[in-house]
Amino acid sequence: MNAQAQISMLSLATVALTAVMLVVTPASAKGKSEKHDKNAPTTSAAAAASLLGTVPQSAPAGKPGQQDSKPGMAWKTVGGTVKSIQGETYVVEDFEGNQMKMHVGQGTKHLRGNKKIGDTIRAEITHGGFANSIQ
Repeated sequence: MNAQAQISMLSLATVALTAVMLVVTPASAKGKSEKHDKNAPTTSAAAAASLLGTVPQSAPAGKPGQQDSKPGMAWKTVGGTVKSIQGETYVVEDFEGNQMKMHVGQGTKHLRGNKKIGDTIRAEITHGGFANSIQ
C-alpha cells in the first residue's frame, strides 16, 4: 500500500472508533447510574438530592404588584418610617424617601413589640412584600 492509502485507512478507522465511542459511552454511563452505591460520595446536586430526599424549591416570584400573604424566602431587608397602617398593610418610607407597601400578617415575627405610625422599623421581606420579621 502506498502512503496515501494508509492515511485514508487510518482516517476511516479513527472515524469508526469515534462513532462507536459516541454510542457506547452514554450506554455505559446509564448502566453505572443504575448500579450506583447509595453510600458512595456524590458530587452533583441531583445525586445528593436522590440520596437525601427532596430538595426545597423556592416559590416563583409573584407578578408585579402582587403581594405575598405568607412567609417565604427573604428577598431583602428594608428600613424606614411607618407612614400608615391599613389592616395588615404597612406603608413604609425608606431613608431615601421611597414608599413601599408590605404585608404584615399572622406569620410575621414581631421583634420588640407591635408598631404604630411614626415608628422607625427594619423588616425582612419576601419578593412579594410579605414581612417575615419586623423590628
